[in-house]
Amino acid sequence: MSTVLITGAASGLGRYVAFESVRSGHLVLAHGRDAARTERLVEELRTEGEAQGFVADLASLAEVRRLGAEVSAAQPRLDVLINNAGLGGGPRGSDREISADGHELRLAVNYLAPVVLTRALLPVLRANAPARIVNVGSAGQEPLDFDDPELTRGYSGVSAYCRSKFALAAYTFTLAEELRGSGVSVNVLHPATYMDTAMVREGGITPWNSVADGAPGVLALATQDAGTGGYFDGTRPARAHERAYDGETRKRLETVTGQLLAM
Repeated sequence: MSTVLITGAASGLGRYVAFESVRSGHLVLAHGRDAARTERLVEELRTEGEAQGFVADLASLAEVRRLGAEVSAAQPRLDVLINNAGLGGGPRGSDREISADGHELRLAVNYLAPVVLTRALLPVLRANAPARIVNVGSAGQEPLDFDDPELTRGYSGVSAYCRSKFALAAYTFTLAEELRGSGVSVNVLHPATYMDTAMVREGGITPWNSVADGAPGVLALATQDAGTGGYFDGTRPARAHERAYDGETRKRLETVTGQLLAM
């Protein structure tokens, strides 16, 4: 049995993965933003196996850090971190939004939050090696403008989403190099295109796939040895945006990320 933390477990892909995991005998740590929904989810999961709930708003980096501390204290045997929670592009034509810390909201939730949570949990993951980090990304990727990483000019929700997922992929490759030899693997995947989730419907898009179609890739990376530093399309090895592999781009991203987190 593994201990698996899944962010964004209260709905969509995260919920499906949580139930599949608990039915397979794993202890599921289910994160949600809403306390009541998270409590109901945990009650349902416990009819199938072992589960524990954690509540945090990932739009607040202080809450992300608190989540990391609470998980580390409660479950020092953590084996798997699935960074699944995220925001889509929002309704068409929607205005730019900011997080509790003043960051562009999609960059904050889809990228900065996973970075901060992963860093907070690395000590327990290292202590439980072999351990795995699974970053739920997207095939929709667009390189950041390092002169305007928070997209203050010419805002588009779709562009903000794609930039955040590009950053997550590039960060995955950098972290994999840092962790090589530690026993902690980290990979990123595009689970499936336009799954039937709230974020897809909010964008006015007719779903192409179910969350059941997206789950196998996530579950495979969480439970099987797939190496480290890889990008997957579902269960198949694939290629992220070419610039996500570029050393200079990743170095600049690391610098900008440090600056944003220090704000």
